[in-house]
Amino acid sequence: MSLELIDPIALGGGLGVVVFVGILVFLALGRWLGQRSIARHGGAPAPGIGSLEAAVFALLGLLIAFTFSGGLSRFDSRRQIVVEEANAVSTAWVRIDLLPAFAQPKLREALRAYTDSRIATYRKLPDVAAASAEVLRSQELYAEIWSQAVAALRLPGVRDGTEMLVVAAVNDLSNLAASRVAATLIHPPSIIYWMLIALALAAALLAGYQSAGEKDYDWMHKLGFAAVVALTVYVIFDIEYPRLGLVRIDAIDRVLVDVRAGMK
Repeated sequence: MSLELIDPIALGGGLGVVVFVGILVFLALGRWLGQRSIARHGGAPAPGIGSLEAAVFALLGLLIAFTFSGGLSRFDSRRQIVVEEANAVSTAWVRIDLLPAFAQPKLREALRAYTDSRIATYRKLPDVAAASAEVLRSQELYAEIWSQAVAALRLPGVRDGTEMLVVAAVNDLSNLAASRVAATLIHPPSIIYWMLIALALAAALLAGYQSAGEKDYDWMHKLGFAAVVALTVYVIFDIEYPRLGLVRIDAIDRVLVDVRAGMK
């Protein structure tokens, strides 16, 4: 399994700019359409537009809330998996003591190299190619750990129950490494983000239409609305890709680094 990531600063920032400009354009377009309607039919825009605008804004707020909530949930899950992997490495290190003494040094060295590779995998981001290569290296090191552990369990003098404990600990290393990569790749369907952008533009169009009867065009409120929504879109993307943007989970890697420091 390889890492396939995108740059949230490029994607999220680009979408943020598109949303910001798009909202301003649709506000102006809605106002222009409203003024044409007033000029053609007279009077203010239809009163039903206000309730429709409120419904669209409510739906936009609901979608932002759910998207934010989901992003934060995945953010916490990614941090939790790092802690679980650190615990798995620590458990495997301790259970090597159950194996025959002469088989332990080589296995411990392989586990140290594996842990170093796991730490390096995420330190190399945002260089996705280097991180993916490190994932492959860690898989090769894991295969070596597995083969050495199985060979050690077949040696004479291994106590009853040791196989179950050691195999479970070594197997957890692979499972949690795969879970971390999977957590990096899991994101909402892209249609969610397109719908979020579409609703923001629709709300801007209706708000602009509703303001057609106003004599002065309040640029401060319009710019503020566009900036808030655009910033929200960017932050949502940043939370979804916490290894690459301004929102980071690098600090939690210290847990695995501390475990590696204790492997002496």
